[in-house]
Amino acid sequence: MVVHERGVQVWPRTRRKKKTDSRSGGTGRGVDMSFWAILPVSLPALTITGIWVVYAMALYNQHVCPVDNWLYNQSCEEELYLQSGPTLCCTLDNVPLISKCGTLPPESCFFSLICSTGSFMVMVIVLLRYAHVIEKHQNCVLNTAGLSTGWICAAGLIMVGNFQVDNAKILHYVGAGVAFPTSMLFVCLQSALTYRLAKTQGENSLAHLRLGMTLLAFITLVLSGVFFVQESFVLQHASAIFEWVFCVTIMLFYGTFAFEFAGVTGDTVMVLARGGALGPNGRDHKVESLGGPITHPPESMSML
Repeated sequence: MVVHERGVQVWPRTRRKKKTDSRSGGTGRGVDMSFWAILPVSLPALTITGIWVVYAMALYNQHVCPVDNWLYNQSCEEELYLQSGPTLCCTLDNVPLISKCGTLPPESCFFSLICSTGSFMVMVIVLLRYAHVIEKHQNCVLNTAGLSTGWICAAGLIMVGNFQVDNAKILHYVGAGVAFPTSMLFVCLQSALTYRLAKTQGENSLAHLRLGMTLLAFITLVLSGVFFVQESFVLQHASAIFEWVFCVTIMLFYGTFAFEFAGVTGDTVMVLARGGALGPNGRDHKVESLGGPITHPPESMSML
């Protein structure tokens, strides 16, 4: 308040701060970054469609048997009754496992392309998820562990796609042994992280959805692994079906990140440029809007 000589009290005019567009990285002149939400949706759309195309190619070339076929031969010397296809002979070498579908050319080339592209997209999604959690909340053990397991899973997926089971069995199984458990661990960590950060009804519903998908993935992974080591034709075929369900479930789980990625901003990318330091959007923006002082808590990781 200012008092002039005439005794008139005049309140000083306060300068109103410009509102910054939270979607433009806090600068007010950035670009809407919500297009990142397309990335998690593109991953399951590409990979699920791709592996089914690989299966269709392998089935057309009679390299695998149909998923609805439960009748197998000990050998191909005689044709099994009710076998689909006039010249198709199903043995344990023709069980429609995903890896078997991508073993022989030409489908093996497409399978390698799908796995390599999918692994790169997984790395990007996992990295953005890691940065988004830091920007909106703070870093924690669950978030760091999710980043590590996601990238290890991507490395295993590259090995699975580029080392076919019939040509480099040891390397292929090493890749599968890395990709499958780490992908299961990743969805477990992300489900727990979603519950921990949930504040609204929608976020709680998303956490419930991810928990259900995690339980389905765990059950199918265990059943697929148990049945895979059996010599029974029926159990081997059941193992293949459970493997398909597991992989589709994991890919759909990645697609649920579209809900969070709709809020990805330029600050999210800047978090990575700062080496994981909390950005202004996640820590200072709310305090500044209230006119209070901006304080910077320590960057230590919070434990569970």
